[in-house]
Amino acid sequence: MTESDSAGQQPQQEEAASAPASGAAPSRRAVLGWGGAGFALGAAAAGGAVTAFGGGPDMVSAAAAGASVSFHGEHQAGIASAVQDRLHFAAFDVKTKDREELIKLLKEWTVAARLMAAGLPVGEGGFGGLPEAPPDDTGEALGLKASRLTLTIGFGPGLFAKDRFGLEGKRPEALVDLELFPGDNLDPARSGGDLCVQACADDPQVAVHAIRQLARIGFGRTAMRWSQLGFGKTSSTTPDEQTPRNMMGFKDGTRNISGTDKAALDKHVWVGAGDGSDWLTGGSYLVARRIRMNIETWDRTPLQEQEDIFGRDKGEGAPVGKSRERDEPFLKAMKPEAHVRLAHPDTNNGATILRRGYSFTDGTDGLGRLDAGLFFLAYQRDIRKGFIPIQRNLARSDVLNEYIQHVGSAVFAVPPGVRDKDDWWGRTLFA
Repeated sequence: MTESDSAGQQPQQEEAASAPASGAAPSRRAVLGWGGAGFALGAAAAGGAVTAFGGGPDMVSAAAAGASVSFHGEHQAGIASAVQDRLHFAAFDVKTKDREELIKLLKEWTVAARLMAAGLPVGEGGFGGLPEAPPDDTGEALGLKASRLTLTIGFGPGLFAKDRFGLEGKRPEALVDLELFPGDNLDPARSGGDLCVQACADDPQVAVHAIRQLARIGFGRTAMRWSQLGFGKTSSTTPDEQTPRNMMGFKDGTRNISGTDKAALDKHVWVGAGDGSDWLTGGSYLVARRIRMNIETWDRTPLQEQEDIFGRDKGEGAPVGKSRERDEPFLKAMKPEAHVRLAHPDTNNGATILRRGYSFTDGTDGLGRLDAGLFFLAYQRDIRKGFIPIQRNLARSDVLNEYIQHVGSAVFAVPPGVRDKDDWWGRTLFA
């Protein structure tokens, strides 16, 4: 849990995807040729006119209408895009040893992701095909709108290992293996992965369906290593919206990078042309951390102590000594070990990340304690200059560490966006 500076890029275009009442979405045969990742989708195929939405009230209208987010672009959707309410994140191990088979899989995943982002079923759909064969789509999202679904892929360090896919010379220097920070209690079963896919949507069933389809397509070539469901976004890329609260009841991500601040996104999030890995230009780096909160202990902590720990008041979210949430914090007025003070860019030589965190609850442990916390997603231009210095500072002296523990961790290189119908996830890496 960290507090970021404000900054951003042009938001991904939102497309109204509510189909007319008098007609179903077209079948795959009508819009998709089986020549690799070839695909053509216009406004008619999406089931309605295309409308652009910004932040604020228009974004709320887009969410209510079940709008779709454009799959194509210079950058992948799901990073600077307006944060949706639900998450299904999955990490996969690649089982095939064949480079061409991996490329084929990524092309097939791209086709499926493009369809699902538009609110369309995969393949021939969930019914109407050969009775003797399983349907192409599992069907649980049939009749549901796109719900601003975004699918974002990342490549883990293992993909670049020697004698696997001939990519060892293409591993970016900034894709580093994270050190074990003080207090970490990482579970290998909830860490790592060759590939990751982040599915975000306003409807949980849409997000879960998306990961389920990709896992199904990858059967035999990939295996899901771990996954995480999330709800109640704990950060926002649209500053004019109400700042969400985390499971500790505090507003989280007040100073997150804005999805419309191009200068800040270019500086802190997107990999630049001179950063050392040409194939990753326009992409980013992702750090995923599963952070469990000691909810029962926190709930017995006095209010004043809670506010001192964060460096903000619990009601308005204002920094210590200020009256409004977005007032510039006066760090020296906070306790030296306050979370906001230690996470602030001014305390970390300007280190800034874009956050897309989600709360989670996964039942209880053997002692009856709630297994709940924050699934932390941090995008940055360079992990060595973003997450690592911030986390070192927090791990060393943040008093919040008494109430949280990092139990899962993974890093990924996130390739640039899919530019057009002939492009596919990872093309720049494998070219």
